[in-house]
Amino acid sequence: MEALELARWQFGITTVYHFIFVPLTLGLSILVAILQTFYYKTGDLHYKRLTKYFGKLFVIIFTLGIVTGIVQEFQFGMNWSEYSRFVGDIFGIPLAIEALTAFFIESTFLGLWIFGWTRLSKPVHLACIWLVAIASNLSAVWILMANSWMQVPVGYELVGGRAELADFVAILMNERLLVQMPHTILGGFITGGMFVLGMSGWMILRNKDPEIFLKSAKIALVFTAVASLLTATTGHDQAQDTVQSQPMKMAAMEGLWDTEEPASFSLFAIIDQEERTSKREIRLPYMLSVLAHNNLTAEVRGLNELQAEMEEKHGPGDYMPPVAIIYWSFRIMVGLGMIFIFVSFYGLWLWWKNKLGTRNRFHKVAVSMIFFTFVANTAGWIVAEMGRQPWVVYELLLTADGVSPSVYSSSIWISMAAFGLVYGLLAAAAFYLVWYFGKQGAPEETEGVEKNLHTY
Repeated sequence: MEALELARWQFGITTVYHFIFVPLTLGLSILVAILQTFYYKTGDLHYKRLTKYFGKLFVIIFTLGIVTGIVQEFQFGMNWSEYSRFVGDIFGIPLAIEALTAFFIESTFLGLWIFGWTRLSKPVHLACIWLVAIASNLSAVWILMANSWMQVPVGYELVGGRAELADFVAILMNERLLVQMPHTILGGFITGGMFVLGMSGWMILRNKDPEIFLKSAKIALVFTAVASLLTATTGHDQAQDTVQSQPMKMAAMEGLWDTEEPASFSLFAIIDQEERTSKREIRLPYMLSVLAHNNLTAEVRGLNELQAEMEEKHGPGDYMPPVAIIYWSFRIMVGLGMIFIFVSFYGLWLWWKNKLGTRNRFHKVAVSMIFFTFVANTAGWIVAEMGRQPWVVYELLLTADGVSPSVYSSSIWISMAAFGLVYGLLAAAAFYLVWYFGKQGAPEETEGVEKNLHTY
């Protein structure tokens, strides 16, 4: 394997692993803050126990997210120095702001929250966890700002073969950011909601404080139901923006080889990229035109036409992404999103019928949903990032031109083995810690008698 291919594999593997923890952090931080708000408002010790239970799990996940994120950054200098040289003037700004503001805020106030149960007043302590939750999601905004610029470059000028900042406001108001940010963050809310619902279901199945975990399950159901519906809406907005800003990606998502007017939506197809055809295809007439333009008869451009346009604009080359991977990743993401909507609303219906605590089959499904949220997030990341290929910065820098010129395949194999070992140990630690502390259930609490700091 060549250095370029190895570098791509390494970055893909480490990013997918890191992206397990990031969405979960976004949603779980908000839910922990909501649980503590219920305790603050009602004085019900059940909510305090739930806050400490899910807060402990949040701290574990937050820590692993930090460690895996640091490893990712090493690769910019190791394997992707040409990319770093090209985008550093722009890409570094939102990353620096994220570190100096959002990350410092969440880290500082998380520490105050962990050690402040007996040292801070209830309002101040509650404010700490809300600041952690807000800063966690604000951190995602700055990261997505950098990523959105790679998807749709704006506010730059090319100087000496580098992209230099010309208009920070344009980057801040990048149309891609405005559609990508809410969709990604709401996906994190689904992840956090399903995690709380699944862990609550696990405790109910084990008959461990079921009356307490029914409360967290109900909060998670409402949270997830709202987030899943909003995610579908923002996903539609993002798809329509993709048609305009990255038409090749949309065509790959649909396996659409030839331009259609009106365009039909593909339900199933066997993609043959070498022959540029789709076999055994099942399509819904007009529906792709609706998805892309809210119009039954609108034109959607196909891969062949877009390939010819790219060659005319950028010279000879293959400008198509791996269509089969993009096609099926998109369907996995959308299909699981619909399942999340169904599960959350079915859970609400069981609650309305006063059957939520007695339907063990539903709680088993809820436990499995924890895993499927990670699958959905990974599929969405694959669509967003692999769908941009062969560009690392869309229509400005090819991925092949971003790799370090002097890096050797052997060096990447060594670092990949090292990262693989570290990530394997972290994966084992993550699973064990969540399982170990999760099975213990909500800690016992008595008003006026706080547990020591080791309860975390």
